[in-house]
Amino acid sequence: MKEFLYAKWIQQLIVVLHLVALTALIADYGFILNPTLQLSIISLYLFVLVIGVFYTVLKYYYHRKEFILSVFIFDTLSVLFVFYCLYKQLSTGGISEITHWIRLAVILKLIREFTRPRLSYKRSLLNPAQLFIISFMGLIVVGALLLMLPNATYQGISFVDALFTSTSAVCVTGLIVVDTSSYFTPFGQTLIMLLIQAGGLGILTFASYFSYFFKGGSTYENQLALSDMTNSEKIGEVFTTVKRILTITFLIEFIGAILIFLNLDKALIPSFSERVYFSVFHSISAFCNAGFSTLPNGMMEDSYVYNYPLQFIIVIIFVFGGLGFPIVINSVRYIKHLIARYILWFVEKKNNYRPWILTLSNKINLLTTSILIVLGTVIIYIKEYYNVLGNHQGLGKVVTALFTATTPRTAGFNSIDFSQMHFSSIIIIIFLMWVGASPASTGGGIKTSTFAIATLNYFSLAKGKTRIEVFRREIADISVRRAFAVMSLSLLVIGISVYLISHYDNHVPLLDIAFESFSAYSTVGLSLGITGDLSSESKLVLIGTMFVGRVSMLTILIAFFKKVRQGNYHYPSDEILIN
Repeated sequence: MKEFLYAKWIQQLIVVLHLVALTALIADYGFILNPTLQLSIISLYLFVLVIGVFYTVLKYYYHRKEFILSVFIFDTLSVLFVFYCLYKQLSTGGISEITHWIRLAVILKLIREFTRPRLSYKRSLLNPAQLFIISFMGLIVVGALLLMLPNATYQGISFVDALFTSTSAVCVTGLIVVDTSSYFTPFGQTLIMLLIQAGGLGILTFASYFSYFFKGGSTYENQLALSDMTNSEKIGEVFTTVKRILTITFLIEFIGAILIFLNLDKALIPSFSERVYFSVFHSISAFCNAGFSTLPNGMMEDSYVYNYPLQFIIVIIFVFGGLGFPIVINSVRYIKHLIARYILWFVEKKNNYRPWILTLSNKINLLTTSILIVLGTVIIYIKEYYNVLGNHQGLGKVVTALFTATTPRTAGFNSIDFSQMHFSSIIIIIFLMWVGASPASTGGGIKTSTFAIATLNYFSLAKGKTRIEVFRREIADISVRRAFAVMSLSLLVIGISVYLISHYDNHVPLLDIAFESFSAYSTVGLSLGITGDLSSESKLVLIGTMFVGRVSMLTILIAFFKKVRQGNYHYPSDEILIN
């Protein structure tokens, strides 16, 4: 029997069976089926689930040496859940009507089976940058095709608009060409939410960790590739880092959803399930800095624009998402050290001080983020006090100004009409969009560290220094070179985007086009109201701009240029005339 389980044709048959089940699941969700097809699909679901449970039990019986406790617990719970779903299906829908329970059971089974094989990555075929880019491209195309399913929209959608929406969701931008709330069905909105989650964290992060979890290990090449994508300091700790990233993400999104739920007006959304869905959607969209909303006018909706606790909660969520996972992890480690230090001092009078737990990168990014938030809020508060903030009173003005100053940092939510702001305020918003969030976060832009290094470089040159020093540390030359490369490449891409859009839509004001291009590149999602009226050519330009902004132009160059080995020599240095 053990040899039977290992038989190649059996394994191939199982794979084909699950591919057929996946196709049936897409047809089930995406199309309106007649009773005959529904009966066939239910029969297929039942067959897949029974075979899956039977195969899982046999696997554990004949492969006891491969026992992994965490995987065994997961499989046991999943089998129990499958039985519960089968019971709910037979007791409510029978075999004639498909219920959500059996669909959930099939989805869980497919996730388990498609993550069973060990992912094998070969650096000789694709370098990490190429793999990163291809994964995003593949996710965008699949997302566009799914959004074109009949049940995803109320009245159909063109391929360009579907591709635009998918790109905006995967690249966590938030620019829309059609209204999310009225154009997409609950199924379509759920697809967008899943695309946001997968795009915010990276589909390879999910796939690699699940493969590692179910197999209990990974190849060295897989760890190298994932360490490049997650900025892990040690290759041996790459999956620990990924686990922390997933834990932080889901924990903050879960807490955020609860807080949003508690601050919703029951009169506006009477249904409990709809309030839960609203909370989960906006928590994921906020943490991933996507800016998508199921409200027609976003947070500018009349019933929500004065709900200041809700707006403040959303600000906290997308600020956490924009800080970056290394900063959050390092900050948690520092807080733990402070707590342990003061407890030890209080109990044993010992000073357990350890220097540099808070890294230089963390200090620079936290300081820059704080300065930008405070200055942005103060400037918006002063300049727009009698303009877009005029309808708010007291603390409401402060919260709205804070929301307006932080959302350009790639969050994309709007509680005011940005087209009604003063010209000078719009320039400030464009600058904040360009800087964006912190590195290794769900946000875009050139990043706070890049802007900080450039600013510190100005002061170093003015003082006649030959190196950049801050917090009694010297910033590495490679970081300076990378920062200025990112800045110049960002302006190049944005400039090309502005030029092409102004060519295809020359009737649109230049300020609106520039605002749109900066928003697309920095994956912000704010607009002055021109996105839906642009031509198909301009939409394709924005699609490209969003994609380049998400993966970064530097990553694209690294993907296409072959690395050269640095020779052990130095040419004579010479200064170039600058000014």
